[in-house]
Amino acid sequence: MCANSQRNPATGTTSACSSCYEGRLSLYCFVSTATLVLIPSVPQIYYGIVPNVWGAVLWGPVLYYALINMIIRFVLRNSDYQVAIRASFLGFAEAVSILVICFSPSSWRQFGVYGCFMAFFHYSEFLVIAYANPRTLTLDSFMLNHSVHYGLAAAASWIEFALEVHFLPEFKRFGYIWLLGMAMCTIGELIRKSAIITAGRSFTHLVQNEKHSDHKLITHGIYAYCRHPSYVGWFWWSIGTQFILMNPICICVYTLVSWLFFHDRIYVEEYSLLNFFQSDYVRYQKRVDTGLPFIKGYLLE
Repeated sequence: MCANSQRNPATGTTSACSSCYEGRLSLYCFVSTATLVLIPSVPQIYYGIVPNVWGAVLWGPVLYYALINMIIRFVLRNSDYQVAIRASFLGFAEAVSILVICFSPSSWRQFGVYGCFMAFFHYSEFLVIAYANPRTLTLDSFMLNHSVHYGLAAAASWIEFALEVHFLPEFKRFGYIWLLGMAMCTIGELIRKSAIITAGRSFTHLVQNEKHSDHKLITHGIYAYCRHPSYVGWFWWSIGTQFILMNPICICVYTLVSWLFFHDRIYVEEYSLLNFFQSDYVRYQKRVDTGLPFIKGYLLE
């Protein structure tokens, strides 16, 4: 156990040993919370018992989650508490999403599917970073506070979904569309997490302006097929979430906004990568595409 490792107060990062511990702590809290929230509903799920007011099935889980939070607060302190409370919240969100799938009216079930993918995406970001590049692990690795724009985009998709379920329920009756969204999210997750694991210590959530001693140009594995697989995965995952919700407006908006975001991000990132790796990166650019449609990156004349 790595309990004696310390968080670096200057950088907010942890040593590899400590991050192994934080990764295990987060996994325990995520799985335990999801399991404890779901267990009381197992008989209802097994026998197909649906309450007259389907939302009533969520009252118990909310109380269980409040109790779990109290226990976490009593047992853990400081950074351990911060990790545990976030992982526990995402485990709760995962469990509640499963209950929505099982007990909600058919028009709302894809919202439960969406919730499962959202909760898993944010939790797995932290867990995979803890495994692949623990020296950069921080609370921001959960990406729950990614940006104001990210939060507004999520809220907009929820509002569109709710309005269309109420006023235009026919928009939500094409099941094959949200199955396509599930496939997009699953493939996007696999691509992104494969990219993080393959890059290892060379992967960070932030664009780097200075080259670290252990920063290497990764061209093998999934990077042999596209230069920015983590962005490719995230791009298709984000659009897939809107196919799951069958939000026609947000499908269009997410596609445009995500493309513009990654277009600018890749341009800036490749400027730094060309400074870091120079001719090696130029050859890599000529050999491998970015992986995203109509995005060329920063190309030297």
